[in-house]
Amino acid sequence: MSNPPSLDMQVQIGSLTMKNPVTVASGTFGYGPEYAQLVDINALGAIVVKGICMNETVGNQTPRSVETASGMINAIGLPGPGVEGFVKKYIPFLNEHSVPVIVNIWGKTLEEYGEVAKRLSEIDGVDGLELNVSCPNVKSGGNAFGTNPEMLAKVVSIARANTDLPIIPKLAPNIPDVGLFARICEEQGADAVSLINSVPAMAIDIETRKPVLANTFGGLTGPAIHPIAVKQVYEASQAISIPVIGMGGIQCADDAVEFMIAGATAVAVGTATFYNPNTFFEVLAGIESYMTKHGFTSVKDLTGSLIN
Repeated sequence: MSNPPSLDMQVQIGSLTMKNPVTVASGTFGYGPEYAQLVDINALGAIVVKGICMNETVGNQTPRSVETASGMINAIGLPGPGVEGFVKKYIPFLNEHSVPVIVNIWGKTLEEYGEVAKRLSEIDGVDGLELNVSCPNVKSGGNAFGTNPEMLAKVVSIARANTDLPIIPKLAPNIPDVGLFARICEEQGADAVSLINSVPAMAIDIETRKPVLANTFGGLTGPAIHPIAVKQVYEASQAISIPVIGMGGIQCADDAVEFMIAGATAVAVGTATFYNPNTFFEVLAGIESYMTKHGFTSVKDLTGSLIN
Protein backbone atom coordinates (compact mmCIF):
# COMPACT_ATOMS: atom_id res chain seq x y z
CA MET A 1 0.00 0.00 0.00
CA SER A 2 1.51 3.34 -1.03
CA ASN A 3 0.73 6.58 0.73
CA PRO A 4 -0.57 9.53 -1.29
CA PRO A 5 2.40 11.86 -1.97
CA SER A 6 0.79 14.71 -0.06
CA LEU A 7 0.46 12.75 3.17
CA ASP A 8 3.30 12.32 5.65
CA MET A 9 2.43 9.17 7.61
CA GLN A 10 5.78 8.68 9.36
CA VAL A 11 6.00 8.74 13.17
CA GLN A 12 8.90 8.42 15.58
CA ILE A 13 9.06 6.30 18.76
CA GLY A 14 12.43 7.11 20.30
CA SER A 15 15.02 6.05 17.73
CA LEU A 16 12.48 3.78 16.00
CA THR A 17 10.94 5.13 12.81
CA MET A 18 7.52 3.83 11.77
CA LYS A 19 6.52 4.53 8.18
CA ASN A 20 2.92 4.77 9.35
CA PRO A 21 1.29 4.94 12.79
CA VAL A 22 -0.49 1.56 12.75
CA THR A 23 0.92 -1.53 14.42
CA VAL A 24 -0.50 -4.66 16.05
CA ALA A 25 -1.08 -5.42 19.72
CA SER A 26 1.15 -7.98 21.37
CA GLY A 27 -0.50 -11.37 21.71
CA THR A 28 -2.82 -10.89 18.74
CA PHE A 29 -0.37 -11.30 15.85
CA GLY A 30 1.80 -14.16 17.04
CA TYR A 31 5.44 -13.71 16.02
CA GLY A 32 4.73 -12.81 12.40
CA PRO A 33 4.68 -16.09 10.45
CA GLU A 34 1.17 -16.85 11.68
CA TYR A 35 -0.23 -14.02 9.52
CA ALA A 36 2.37 -13.93 6.76
CA GLN A 37 0.12 -15.76 4.29
CA LEU A 38 -2.79 -13.43 5.01
CA VAL A 39 -1.31 -9.92 5.09
CA ASP A 40 1.69 -7.97 3.83
CA ILE A 41 3.72 -7.70 7.02
CA ASN A 42 5.98 -5.08 5.45
CA ALA A 43 3.03 -2.70 5.25
CA LEU A 44 2.81 -2.46 9.04
CA GLY A 45 4.24 0.54 10.82
CA ALA A 46 5.83 -1.99 13.18
CA ILE A 47 5.17 -5.52 14.35
CA VAL A 48 4.82 -6.20 18.08
CA VAL A 49 5.38 -9.87 18.83
CA LYS A 50 4.01 -12.03 21.63
CA GLY A 51 5.48 -11.80 25.11
CA ILE A 52 8.97 -13.20 25.65
CA CYS A 53 10.56 -14.03 28.99
CA MET A 54 13.90 -15.67 29.65
CA ASN A 55 12.76 -19.29 29.48
CA GLU A 56 10.08 -21.21 27.59
CA THR A 57 6.61 -21.07 29.16
CA VAL A 58 3.45 -23.07 28.48
CA GLY A 59 0.76 -20.62 29.63
CA ASN A 60 -2.48 -21.40 31.41
CA GLN A 61 -4.71 -24.44 31.23
CA THR A 62 -7.67 -24.50 28.85
CA PRO A 63 -10.27 -23.15 28.41
CA ARG A 64 -8.34 -19.93 27.98
CA SER A 65 -10.78 -17.65 26.17
CA VAL A 66 -14.48 -16.88 26.04
CA GLU A 67 -16.53 -14.56 23.85
CA THR A 68 -18.52 -11.86 25.62
CA ALA A 69 -20.83 -9.05 24.58
CA SER A 70 -18.68 -6.66 22.50
CA GLY A 71 -15.45 -8.45 23.27
CA MET A 72 -13.67 -11.48 24.62
CA ILE A 73 -11.97 -12.53 27.83
CA ASN A 74 -8.68 -14.36 27.53
CA ALA A 75 -6.37 -15.97 30.04
CA ILE A 76 -3.72 -17.33 27.71
CA GLY A 77 -1.02 -16.88 30.32
CA LEU A 78 1.88 -15.65 28.17
CA PRO A 79 3.09 -18.93 26.62
CA GLY A 80 6.26 -18.48 24.63
CA PRO A 81 9.53 -20.02 23.45
CA GLY A 82 11.79 -17.97 25.72
CA VAL A 83 14.61 -15.76 24.49
CA GLU A 84 16.70 -18.49 22.87
CA GLY A 85 13.71 -20.13 21.23
CA PHE A 86 12.48 -16.81 19.88
CA VAL A 87 15.86 -15.87 18.47
CA LYS A 88 16.36 -19.27 16.85
CA LYS A 89 12.87 -19.80 15.47
CA TYR A 90 11.57 -16.35 14.58
CA ILE A 91 14.37 -13.82 14.11
CA PRO A 92 15.46 -15.31 10.74
CA PHE A 93 11.89 -14.89 9.45
CA LEU A 94 11.56 -11.36 10.82
CA ASN A 95 14.90 -10.35 9.33
CA GLU A 96 13.54 -11.20 5.89
CA HIS A 97 11.12 -8.29 6.25
CA SER A 98 11.63 -4.53 6.39
CA VAL A 99 9.17 -3.82 9.20
CA PRO A 100 10.55 -2.70 12.58
CA VAL A 101 10.21 -5.37 15.28
CA ILE A 102 9.14 -4.54 18.82
CA VAL A 103 9.40 -7.45 21.27
CA ASN A 104 7.03 -7.55 24.21
CA ILE A 105 9.03 -8.74 27.22
CA TRP A 106 8.13 -9.81 30.74
CA GLY A 107 9.72 -11.39 33.77
CA LYS A 108 8.87 -12.99 37.08
CA THR A 109 11.50 -10.84 38.80
CA LEU A 110 13.06 -7.44 38.26
CA GLU A 111 16.35 -9.08 37.38
CA GLU A 112 14.68 -11.15 34.67
CA TYR A 113 13.33 -8.02 32.97
CA GLY A 114 16.89 -6.71 32.86
CA GLU A 115 18.32 -9.99 31.59
CA VAL A 116 15.76 -10.29 28.80
CA ALA A 117 16.27 -6.66 27.78
CA LYS A 118 20.05 -7.12 27.66
CA ARG A 119 19.90 -10.36 25.71
CA LEU A 120 17.48 -9.07 23.07
CA SER A 121 19.50 -5.88 22.67
CA GLU A 122 22.32 -8.01 21.31
CA ILE A 123 20.12 -9.47 18.55
CA ASP A 124 20.15 -7.99 15.06
CA GLY A 125 16.53 -7.51 14.05
CA VAL A 126 15.07 -6.32 17.36
CA ASP A 127 14.22 -2.62 17.15
CA GLY A 128 12.36 -1.93 20.39
CA LEU A 129 11.10 -3.47 23.62
CA GLU A 130 7.59 -3.24 25.03
CA LEU A 131 7.63 -3.91 28.76
CA ASN A 132 4.63 -6.00 29.79
CA VAL A 133 3.95 -4.85 33.34
CA SER A 134 0.18 -5.13 33.09
CA CYS A 135 -0.95 -8.63 32.08
CA PRO A 136 -3.99 -9.58 34.21
CA ASN A 137 -3.88 -13.32 33.56
CA VAL A 138 -0.58 -14.55 34.93
CA LYS A 139 -0.06 -15.62 38.51
CA SER A 140 3.39 -14.09 38.94
CA GLY A 141 5.09 -10.97 37.63
CA GLY A 142 3.15 -8.93 35.13
CA ASN A 143 0.34 -7.01 36.74
CA ALA A 144 2.02 -6.85 40.15
CA PHE A 145 4.72 -4.60 38.70
CA GLY A 146 2.35 -2.42 36.72
CA THR A 147 -0.01 -1.45 39.54
CA ASN A 148 2.66 -0.45 42.06
CA PRO A 149 4.40 2.88 41.32
CA GLU A 150 7.64 1.92 43.04
CA MET A 151 7.86 -1.45 41.30
CA LEU A 152 7.01 0.12 37.93
CA ALA A 153 9.86 2.60 38.39
CA LYS A 154 12.26 -0.24 39.16
CA VAL A 155 11.18 -2.30 36.13
CA VAL A 156 11.63 0.62 33.72
CA SER A 157 14.90 1.61 35.35
CA ILE A 158 16.45 -1.87 35.12
CA ALA A 159 15.33 -2.24 31.53
CA ARG A 160 16.78 1.18 30.67
CA ALA A 161 20.09 0.23 32.28
CA ASN A 162 20.32 -2.89 30.13
CA THR A 163 19.41 -1.61 26.67
CA ASP A 164 19.85 1.28 24.27
CA LEU A 165 16.75 0.19 22.35
CA PRO A 166 13.53 2.18 22.68
CA ILE A 167 11.56 0.89 25.66
CA ILE A 168 7.78 1.14 25.83
CA PRO A 169 6.08 0.16 29.11
CA LYS A 170 2.57 -1.20 28.53
CA LEU A 171 0.40 0.30 31.24
CA ALA A 172 -2.38 -1.40 33.16
CA PRO A 173 -5.93 -0.08 32.87
CA ASN A 174 -6.75 -0.68 36.55
CA ILE A 175 -4.58 2.04 38.08
CA PRO A 176 -5.91 5.06 39.98
CA ASP A 177 -3.93 7.73 38.13
CA VAL A 178 -2.64 6.86 34.67
CA GLY A 179 -0.89 10.21 34.41
CA LEU A 180 1.23 9.42 37.49
CA PHE A 181 2.25 6.03 36.12
CA ALA A 182 3.04 7.49 32.70
CA ARG A 183 5.23 10.17 34.30
CA ILE A 184 7.11 7.51 36.25
CA CYS A 185 7.89 5.75 32.99
CA GLU A 186 9.12 8.97 31.39
CA GLU A 187 11.25 9.86 34.41
CA GLN A 188 12.92 6.44 34.35
CA GLY A 189 13.91 6.77 30.72
CA ALA A 190 11.07 5.21 28.74
CA ASP A 191 10.81 6.33 25.12
CA ALA A 192 7.02 5.90 24.96
CA VAL A 193 4.15 4.20 26.77
CA SER A 194 1.50 1.93 25.32
CA LEU A 195 -2.01 1.54 26.72
CA ILE A 196 -4.25 -0.02 27.55
CA ASN A 197 -3.73 -3.66 28.26
CA SER A 198 -6.77 -5.89 28.74
CA VAL A 199 -9.15 -5.12 31.60
CA PRO A 200 -9.36 -7.70 34.44
CA ALA A 201 -12.60 -9.65 33.97
CA MET A 202 -14.45 -12.87 34.75
CA ALA A 203 -17.16 -15.06 33.21
CA ILE A 204 -19.29 -17.68 35.01
CA ASP A 205 -21.17 -20.63 33.55
CA ILE A 206 -24.52 -20.29 35.32
CA GLU A 207 -25.44 -23.94 34.68
CA THR A 208 -22.36 -25.35 36.37
CA ARG A 209 -21.81 -22.29 38.58
CA LYS A 210 -18.13 -22.53 37.76
CA PRO A 211 -15.75 -20.02 36.15
CA VAL A 212 -15.66 -20.41 32.38
CA LEU A 213 -11.89 -19.92 32.28
CA ALA A 214 -9.55 -22.44 33.87
CA ASN A 215 -7.61 -19.49 35.28
CA THR A 216 -10.86 -18.08 36.80
CA PHE A 217 -9.93 -14.54 35.76
CA GLY A 218 -8.73 -13.11 32.47
CA GLY A 219 -8.45 -9.92 30.49
CA LEU A 220 -11.30 -8.30 28.60
CA THR A 221 -10.48 -6.97 25.13
CA GLY A 222 -12.44 -5.71 22.14
CA PRO A 223 -14.93 -2.87 21.56
CA ALA A 224 -16.21 -3.01 25.15
CA ILE A 225 -13.01 -1.43 26.49
CA HIS A 226 -12.52 1.20 23.79
CA PRO A 227 -14.03 4.21 25.64
CA ILE A 228 -11.97 3.33 28.73
CA ALA A 229 -8.84 3.22 26.60
CA VAL A 230 -9.56 6.56 24.92
CA LYS A 231 -9.89 8.27 28.31
CA GLN A 232 -6.65 6.78 29.58
CA VAL A 233 -4.75 7.62 26.41
CA TYR A 234 -5.93 11.21 26.73
CA GLU A 235 -4.91 11.43 30.39
CA ALA A 236 -1.50 9.85 29.75
CA SER A 237 -0.76 12.14 26.81
CA GLN A 238 -1.59 15.18 28.93
CA ALA A 239 0.90 14.09 31.58
CA ILE A 240 4.00 13.29 29.49
CA SER A 241 5.99 14.53 26.52
CA ILE A 242 7.01 11.10 25.18
CA PRO A 243 4.75 9.35 22.64
CA VAL A 244 1.70 7.31 23.56
CA ILE A 245 0.69 4.22 21.59
CA GLY A 246 -3.07 3.77 21.93
CA MET A 247 -4.89 0.46 21.80
CA GLY A 248 -8.10 -1.11 23.01
CA GLY A 249 -11.06 -2.10 20.89
CA ILE A 250 -9.96 -0.71 17.53
CA GLN A 251 -12.37 -2.16 14.96
CA CYS A 252 -12.16 0.48 12.26
CA ALA A 253 -10.40 3.68 11.26
CA ASP A 254 -12.74 5.86 13.31
CA ASP A 255 -11.57 4.14 16.49
CA ALA A 256 -7.93 4.73 15.58
CA VAL A 257 -8.52 8.38 14.67
CA GLU A 258 -10.27 8.86 18.01
CA PHE A 259 -7.15 7.61 19.81
CA MET A 260 -4.93 9.95 17.83
CA ILE A 261 -7.11 12.99 18.45
CA ALA A 262 -6.96 12.06 22.15
CA GLY A 263 -3.16 12.15 22.02
CA ALA A 264 -1.82 8.89 20.60
CA THR A 265 1.17 9.09 18.26
CA ALA A 266 0.53 5.55 17.03
CA VAL A 267 -2.16 2.90 17.45
CA ALA A 268 -2.28 -0.88 17.69
CA VAL A 269 -4.95 -3.20 16.33
CA GLY A 270 -5.62 -6.21 18.54
CA THR A 271 -8.69 -8.41 18.91
CA ALA A 272 -10.15 -7.38 15.54
CA THR A 273 -7.24 -9.14 13.83
CA PHE A 274 -8.64 -12.49 14.95
CA TYR A 275 -11.77 -12.18 12.83
CA ASN A 276 -10.52 -9.78 10.17
CA PRO A 277 -6.77 -9.90 9.49
CA ASN A 278 -7.19 -6.98 7.08
CA THR A 279 -8.29 -4.62 9.85
CA PHE A 280 -4.83 -3.06 9.84
CA PHE A 281 -5.08 -2.10 6.17
CA GLU A 282 -8.61 -0.76 6.59
CA VAL A 283 -7.53 1.34 9.57
CA LEU A 284 -4.51 2.79 7.75
CA ALA A 285 -6.55 3.62 4.65
CA GLY A 286 -9.23 5.18 6.81
CA ILE A 287 -6.74 7.39 8.64
CA GLU A 288 -5.45 8.62 5.30
CA SER A 289 -8.99 9.33 4.11
CA TYR A 290 -9.77 11.23 7.30
CA MET A 291 -6.62 13.31 6.92
CA THR A 292 -7.45 14.20 3.33
CA LYS A 293 -11.02 15.08 4.21
CA HIS A 294 -10.03 17.32 7.12
CA GLY A 295 -6.97 18.95 5.61
CA PHE A 296 -4.18 17.22 7.53
CA THR A 297 -0.97 16.69 5.53
CA SER A 298 1.05 15.12 8.37
CA VAL A 299 -0.28 12.44 10.68
CA LYS A 300 1.74 14.07 13.46
CA ASP A 301 -0.68 17.01 13.37
CA LEU A 302 -3.59 14.68 14.08
CA THR A 303 -2.06 13.63 17.38
CA GLY A 304 -3.53 15.57 20.28
CA SER A 305 -5.80 17.67 18.07
CA LEU A 306 -8.76 17.48 20.44
CA ILE A 307 -10.74 20.71 20.59
CA ASN A 308 -12.01 21.34 24.12
